[in-house]
Amino acid sequence: METEHRVSTLELFFDLVFVFTITQLTVLLADDLSLRGAGQVVLIFTVLFWMYGGYAHLTNQVPPDRTVRRVLLMLAMGAFMVCALAVPTAFGAGGIAFGLGYLLVVLVHSALFTQAHGRGVLWFALPNALCALSVTAAGFFDGLPAWGLWMLALLLQFVTPVVVQRVAASGTAGAGEAEGAQGAQGAQGAEAPGQTVGDQLGGMNAAHLVERHGLLLIIVFGESVIAIGIGVGALPLSLGIAGGAFLALAIASAMWWMYFVRDEGRAEEVFAQTPPERRFKLAMVAYYYAFLPMLLGIAVFAAGVKKAIGHLGEHLHTGPAVALAGGVALYLAGDLAFRAALRIGPVRYRAAALLLALATIPVGTGRSGAGQLVALACVLVAALVAESRRSPAGAARGTAAEPVTGSG
Repeated sequence: METEHRVSTLELFFDLVFVFTITQLTVLLADDLSLRGAGQVVLIFTVLFWMYGGYAHLTNQVPPDRTVRRVLLMLAMGAFMVCALAVPTAFGAGGIAFGLGYLLVVLVHSALFTQAHGRGVLWFALPNALCALSVTAAGFFDGLPAWGLWMLALLLQFVTPVVVQRVAASGTAGAGEAEGAQGAQGAQGAEAPGQTVGDQLGGMNAAHLVERHGLLLIIVFGESVIAIGIGVGALPLSLGIAGGAFLALAIASAMWWMYFVRDEGRAEEVFAQTPPERRFKLAMVAYYYAFLPMLLGIAVFAAGVKKAIGHLGEHLHTGPAVALAGGVALYLAGDLAFRAALRIGPVRYRAAALLLALATIPVGTGRSGAGQLVALACVLVAALVAESRRSPAGAARGTAAEPVTGSG
């Protein structure tokens, strides 16, 4: 029986600081709705979210229940704050500050993780450190060299999970790692006789994993609402502005519904039924690769609303119209990947909604921003209604989850 392990208030505090980086990325994108701006946002967020996932995995196995751990976690929060403040100029004057903040994030993570894995931390600490050094080096350059170093950082991140999975599968780490793993088990009050080092490297507490990412998602939704308010700014609160804000909130609410009403509870069931040694791989697909577009989609949609909110009665420029539709489509693409990874469904209604969301771009550019918001809200609500009518009743209650037991 898996020990109950829930998210602590310090972890939630940590998430609030991390989400400030997403707020900054929304501002960056709203100021530069171009392919270049979008590329910078994707690179910065992918690098940052990798280490957020690292800390979610960390506190899953090494809970912040001791003074030293709490202080180190707060230090990491400060480092993430430096990164967030440097986001607007990460490809310019703030690149070095961003890189040094990120390097501190990595070093604190590695130091805390030694309590779970001992020397086994080197399997992911070294690539993470090289990634941070690559990002820091990018701050000394402009143009293609800087972009190349950022891409190198991404490459290191994508290679690291493969190495960790192979170590977890082989269980060949040394005695130092085994002792560290036993210490982490004792810290959580969980005894696991005969558990291998591979189990420790790969295993994650299902309830904590799902809850932590669900809380992150709801905080990001909250930040998107704040972005809408910032977009209104000093504009007079007319009926059109109020209606546009209401429509934007309705769309965000429908996106919230898609994950929290159906998917979250079913995800916890799937992870609980998945053997511990296979959870790392499943978590990487579901809560890193799939969550990336979901979180980015919310930020992109918020950037679109921020640019469009004062011009809802007019024809939108291509950038804001694409951001509105593309943000919703990105979120749906991530949600589809999430459902595919966990083998939960149905998916056809959401796949149709993704295509229809993109089809609203001409509505924004050819008619009005308000028309595009109405169209997006109708698409999402229609998908949810169709899903509730056609799906088995048990699916809505989260009882239709299929266990993932294969090696993948």
